[in-house]
Amino acid sequence: MADPHHYQDRMARGGVQSGAMIDQGLRAHMLKVYNLMALGLAITGLAAYGTYTAALNSPAFAQAMYGSPLRWVVMLAPIALVFFLSFRIHKMSVSAAQTTFWIYAALMGLSLSSIFLVYTGQSIVQTFFVTAASFGALSLYGYSTKKDLSAMGSFLIMGLFGLIIASIVNIFLASSALGFAISAIGVLIFAGLTAYDTQKIKEMYYEGNDVATTGRMAIMGALTLYLDFINLFLFMLRFLGNRD
Repeated sequence: MADPHHYQDRMARGGVQSGAMIDQGLRAHMLKVYNLMALGLAITGLAAYGTYTAALNSPAFAQAMYGSPLRWVVMLAPIALVFFLSFRIHKMSVSAAQTTFWIYAALMGLSLSSIFLVYTGQSIVQTFFVTAASFGALSLYGYSTKKDLSAMGSFLIMGLFGLIIASIVNIFLASSALGFAISAIGVLIFAGLTAYDTQKIKEMYYEGNDVATTGRMAIMGALTLYLDFINLFLFMLRFLGNRD
């Protein structure tokens, strides 16, 4: 007759092994998300600095990029592409989704190249490292906390819509006080969203059914954290950046 205690021990060991496999799989998934995000940021940085350098060396190119209707195309193209990727990613192959993400990151670099015309290079680099440190701490909190951040996330998303409306209004008002308030609130919103989105990406991992689905989720997670980082960086640059 089988020993019931022996059977329970085997079940317990099996549960531990299963939990360890899930934990290893989650770590690998999150590492892939961060690697994709980091590569996207690298592409954006190279594209931004390359565009700025080309504009310095070619007045005609500078005029086309920053003084012609082409600048609106450059500014709006990343927005169009991120909506395309968000709505179509479930029907795309992993390689196609990843390529689209790289193209989006490059277009974002073209759009962000104008910051080199406004802020000193040293302040941009310093702000980037401050943002990276802050992002790392916030994302680590979102990954490790046992607290459910979904309620906070819903509040932050509503705040984000309000921030967008206020930013549009301030285009016409050109109020420095409102601009300062928008920047401060923007930092707080995207700081919170970094933690919330990290937790959401972690939870979504358990919903993956196959390799393709998990691969697409990693790309979408990388895009989400990429946007959090970029926006956090831009709002912090308004505080920490020294203007030329």
